[in-house]
Amino acid sequence: MENSNIHETIRDIKSKFRLFMNGMISQSMREKGMGYKLNFGIEYPRIKEIAAEYEPNHELAQALWKENIRECKIMAGLLQPVDTFYPEIADIWIEGMDYPELAEYTVMNLFQRLPYASEIVFRWMADEREMFQLCGFLLMARLLMKGEKLNERAEAEFLDQAYTAIEGGSMQVQKAASVALRKFAHQSRESKRVVSKQLGLWMKSENPTVHALAEEIKADLEY
Repeated sequence: MENSNIHETIRDIKSKFRLFMNGMISQSMREKGMGYKLNFGIEYPRIKEIAAEYEPNHELAQALWKENIRECKIMAGLLQPVDTFYPEIADIWIEGMDYPELAEYTVMNLFQRLPYASEIVFRWMADEREMFQLCGFLLMARLLMKGEKLNERAEAEFLDQAYTAIEGGSMQVQKAASVALRKFAHQSRESKRVVSKQLGLWMKSENPTVHALAEEIKADLEY
Protein backbone atom coordinates (compact mmCIF):
# COMPACT_ATOMS: atom_id res chain seq x y z
CA MET A 1 0.00 0.00 0.00
CA GLU A 2 1.46 3.35 -1.05
CA ASN A 3 1.87 6.17 1.46
CA SER A 4 -0.84 8.31 -0.13
CA ASN A 5 -3.25 5.35 0.04
CA ILE A 6 -2.37 4.72 3.68
CA HIS A 7 -3.13 8.35 4.58
CA GLU A 8 -6.42 8.10 2.70
CA THR A 9 -7.34 4.85 4.44
CA ILE A 10 -6.48 6.25 7.88
CA ARG A 11 -8.59 9.34 7.13
CA ASP A 12 -11.43 7.02 6.15
CA ILE A 13 -11.04 4.98 9.36
CA LYS A 14 -11.02 8.11 11.51
CA SER A 15 -14.19 9.40 9.85
CA LYS A 16 -15.89 6.10 10.81
CA PHE A 17 -14.59 6.45 14.36
CA ARG A 18 -16.18 9.92 14.57
CA LEU A 19 -19.57 8.44 13.68
CA PHE A 20 -19.43 6.13 16.70
CA MET A 21 -17.73 8.48 19.15
CA ASN A 22 -18.93 8.05 22.73
CA GLY A 23 -18.14 11.19 24.73
CA MET A 24 -19.16 9.70 28.10
CA ILE A 25 -16.88 6.66 27.80
CA SER A 26 -14.06 8.86 26.46
CA GLN A 27 -14.45 11.27 29.40
CA SER A 28 -14.56 8.40 31.90
CA MET A 29 -11.31 6.95 30.48
CA ARG A 30 -9.63 10.36 30.68
CA GLU A 31 -10.67 10.64 34.32
CA LYS A 32 -9.06 7.24 34.94
CA GLY A 33 -5.78 8.63 33.58
CA MET A 34 -5.87 7.34 30.00
CA GLY A 35 -4.31 10.34 28.31
CA TYR A 36 -4.33 9.51 24.62
CA LYS A 37 -4.03 12.49 22.28
CA LEU A 38 -7.44 11.38 21.03
CA ASN A 39 -9.87 8.83 22.45
CA PHE A 40 -13.21 8.32 20.71
CA GLY A 41 -14.50 6.11 23.53
CA ILE A 42 -15.64 3.42 21.07
CA GLU A 43 -16.34 -0.03 22.49
CA TYR A 44 -14.20 -2.92 21.29
CA PRO A 45 -16.85 -4.88 19.30
CA ARG A 46 -17.49 -1.77 17.17
CA ILE A 47 -13.74 -1.27 16.54
CA LYS A 48 -13.56 -4.91 15.45
CA GLU A 49 -16.50 -4.40 13.11
CA ILE A 50 -14.84 -1.39 11.47
CA ALA A 51 -11.53 -3.27 11.18
CA ALA A 52 -13.30 -6.11 9.35
CA GLU A 53 -13.95 -3.70 6.45
CA TYR A 54 -10.20 -3.50 5.70
CA GLU A 55 -7.66 -6.03 4.46
CA PRO A 56 -4.85 -6.84 6.91
CA ASN A 57 -1.83 -4.82 5.80
CA HIS A 58 1.58 -4.33 7.41
CA GLU A 59 2.14 -0.69 6.41
CA LEU A 60 -1.39 0.30 7.39
CA ALA A 61 -1.14 -1.42 10.79
CA GLN A 62 2.25 0.19 11.49
CA ALA A 63 0.89 3.63 10.56
CA LEU A 64 -2.19 3.12 12.76
CA TRP A 65 0.02 2.13 15.69
CA LYS A 66 2.02 5.36 15.38
CA GLU A 67 -1.15 7.45 15.83
CA ASN A 68 -1.58 8.42 19.47
CA ILE A 69 -5.25 7.49 19.23
CA ARG A 70 -6.73 4.68 21.33
CA GLU A 71 -8.91 3.18 18.59
CA CYS A 72 -6.13 3.33 15.97
CA LYS A 73 -3.78 1.40 18.25
CA ILE A 74 -6.39 -1.26 18.99
CA MET A 75 -7.19 -1.59 15.29
CA ALA A 76 -3.48 -1.91 14.43
CA GLY A 77 -3.40 -5.24 16.28
CA LEU A 78 -6.41 -6.43 14.29
CA LEU A 79 -4.93 -5.50 10.90
CA GLN A 80 -1.28 -6.52 11.37
CA PRO A 81 -0.34 -9.72 9.43
CA VAL A 82 1.72 -12.10 11.59
CA ASP A 83 4.26 -13.03 8.91
CA THR A 84 5.76 -9.51 8.75
CA PHE A 85 5.58 -8.81 12.48
CA TYR A 86 9.10 -9.56 13.69
CA PRO A 87 10.14 -9.82 17.38
CA GLU A 88 11.91 -6.45 17.26
CA ILE A 89 8.70 -4.77 16.07
CA ALA A 90 6.80 -6.49 18.88
CA ASP A 91 9.24 -4.96 21.37
CA ILE A 92 8.75 -1.50 19.84
CA TRP A 93 4.99 -1.87 20.14
CA ILE A 94 5.21 -2.85 23.81
CA GLU A 95 7.45 0.15 24.46
CA GLY A 96 4.66 2.29 22.99
CA MET A 97 1.95 0.84 25.25
CA ASP A 98 0.90 3.16 28.06
CA TYR A 99 -2.23 1.41 29.30
CA PRO A 100 -3.06 -2.20 30.30
CA GLU A 101 -6.16 -2.31 28.07
CA LEU A 102 -3.91 -1.94 25.02
CA ALA A 103 -1.73 -4.84 26.21
CA GLU A 104 -4.83 -7.02 26.61
CA TYR A 105 -6.23 -6.29 23.16
CA THR A 106 -2.88 -6.60 21.37
CA VAL A 107 -2.08 -9.92 23.05
CA MET A 108 -5.54 -11.25 22.19
CA ASN A 109 -5.64 -10.02 18.59
CA LEU A 110 -2.01 -10.36 17.51
CA PHE A 111 0.63 -11.64 19.93
CA GLN A 112 -1.01 -15.00 20.63
CA ARG A 113 -1.02 -15.73 16.86
CA LEU A 114 2.70 -15.07 16.36
CA PRO A 115 4.73 -18.10 15.25
CA TYR A 116 7.40 -17.27 17.84
CA ALA A 117 4.95 -16.58 20.72
CA SER A 118 6.10 -19.64 22.71
CA GLU A 119 9.70 -18.42 22.74
CA ILE A 120 9.24 -14.70 23.24
CA VAL A 121 6.80 -15.13 26.13
CA PHE A 122 9.62 -16.13 28.49
CA ARG A 123 11.74 -13.10 27.63
CA TRP A 124 8.81 -10.78 28.24
CA MET A 125 7.86 -12.35 31.58
CA ALA A 126 11.46 -11.98 32.76
CA ASP A 127 11.78 -8.36 31.60
CA GLU A 128 11.98 -5.77 34.37
CA ARG A 129 9.70 -3.34 32.54
CA GLU A 130 6.10 -3.53 33.70
CA MET A 131 4.39 -3.52 30.29
CA PHE A 132 6.66 -6.31 28.99
CA GLN A 133 5.86 -8.42 32.05
CA LEU A 134 2.16 -7.71 31.64
CA CYS A 135 2.22 -8.78 27.96
CA GLY A 136 4.28 -11.83 28.92
CA PHE A 137 1.81 -13.15 31.50
CA LEU A 138 -1.24 -12.24 29.39
CA LEU A 139 0.33 -14.11 26.48
CA MET A 140 1.24 -17.13 28.62
CA ALA A 141 -2.37 -17.34 29.85
CA ARG A 142 -3.59 -17.33 26.24
CA LEU A 143 -1.08 -20.01 25.14
CA LEU A 144 -2.01 -22.26 28.08
CA MET A 145 -5.72 -21.80 27.26
CA LYS A 146 -4.94 -22.99 23.75
CA GLY A 147 -3.48 -26.17 25.25
CA GLU A 148 0.23 -25.34 25.02
CA LYS A 149 2.22 -27.83 27.11
CA LEU A 150 5.41 -26.70 28.85
CA ASN A 151 8.41 -29.00 29.10
CA GLU A 152 10.06 -29.42 32.50
CA ARG A 153 12.50 -26.55 32.07
CA ALA A 154 9.89 -24.15 30.66
CA GLU A 155 7.48 -25.07 33.45
CA ALA A 156 10.07 -24.36 36.14
CA GLU A 157 10.90 -21.02 34.53
CA PHE A 158 7.24 -20.03 34.20
CA LEU A 159 6.43 -20.92 37.81
CA ASP A 160 9.48 -19.03 39.06
CA GLN A 161 8.50 -15.89 37.10
CA ALA A 162 4.83 -16.14 38.11
CA TYR A 163 5.58 -16.60 41.82
CA THR A 164 8.01 -13.66 41.76
CA ALA A 165 5.47 -11.46 39.95
CA ILE A 166 2.65 -12.27 42.37
CA GLU A 167 4.87 -11.52 45.35
CA GLY A 168 6.21 -8.25 44.03
CA GLY A 169 4.85 -7.04 40.73
CA SER A 170 2.54 -4.15 40.03
CA MET A 171 -1.15 -4.86 40.60
CA GLN A 172 -1.75 -5.39 36.85
CA VAL A 173 1.19 -7.79 36.54
CA GLN A 174 0.13 -9.65 39.71
CA LYS A 175 -3.36 -10.17 38.28
CA ALA A 176 -2.06 -11.33 34.89
CA ALA A 177 0.38 -13.75 36.56
CA SER A 178 -2.42 -15.19 38.71
CA VAL A 179 -4.61 -15.77 35.61
CA ALA A 180 -1.71 -17.55 33.87
CA LEU A 181 -1.20 -19.72 36.97
CA ARG A 182 -4.88 -20.65 37.01
CA LYS A 183 -4.74 -21.68 33.33
CA PHE A 184 -1.63 -23.73 34.06
CA ALA A 185 -3.23 -25.43 37.08
CA HIS A 186 -6.23 -26.50 35.00
CA GLN A 187 -4.01 -28.38 32.54
CA SER A 188 -3.44 -31.49 34.64
CA ARG A 189 -3.76 -33.00 38.10
CA GLU A 190 -0.02 -32.62 38.59
CA SER A 191 -0.11 -28.91 37.61
CA LYS A 192 -2.95 -28.36 40.06
CA ARG A 193 -0.98 -30.08 42.83
CA VAL A 194 2.09 -27.89 42.18
CA VAL A 195 0.09 -24.65 42.27
CA SER A 196 -1.96 -25.74 45.32
CA LYS A 197 1.26 -26.32 47.23
CA GLN A 198 2.31 -22.72 46.56
CA LEU A 199 -1.14 -21.44 47.54
CA GLY A 200 -0.65 -22.98 50.99
CA LEU A 201 2.33 -20.66 51.50
CA TRP A 202 0.56 -17.60 50.12
CA MET A 203 -2.46 -18.14 52.38
CA LYS A 204 -0.13 -17.40 55.30
CA SER A 205 1.23 -14.24 53.65
CA GLU A 206 0.91 -10.96 55.49
CA ASN A 207 0.71 -9.15 52.16
CA PRO A 208 -3.07 -8.58 51.64
CA THR A 209 -2.78 -8.57 47.83
CA VAL A 210 -0.89 -11.88 47.74
CA HIS A 211 -3.38 -13.39 50.19
CA ALA A 212 -6.37 -12.17 48.14
CA LEU A 213 -4.91 -13.51 44.88
CA ALA A 214 -4.24 -16.89 46.54
CA GLU A 215 -7.89 -17.00 47.66
CA GLU A 216 -9.02 -16.24 44.10
CA ILE A 217 -6.81 -18.93 42.56
CA LYS A 218 -7.94 -21.46 45.21
CA ALA A 219 -11.63 -20.71 44.56
CA ASP A 220 -11.06 -21.09 40.81
CA LEU A 221 -9.35 -24.47 41.28
CA GLU A 222 -12.17 -25.74 43.48
CA TYR A 223 -14.84 -24.64 41.03
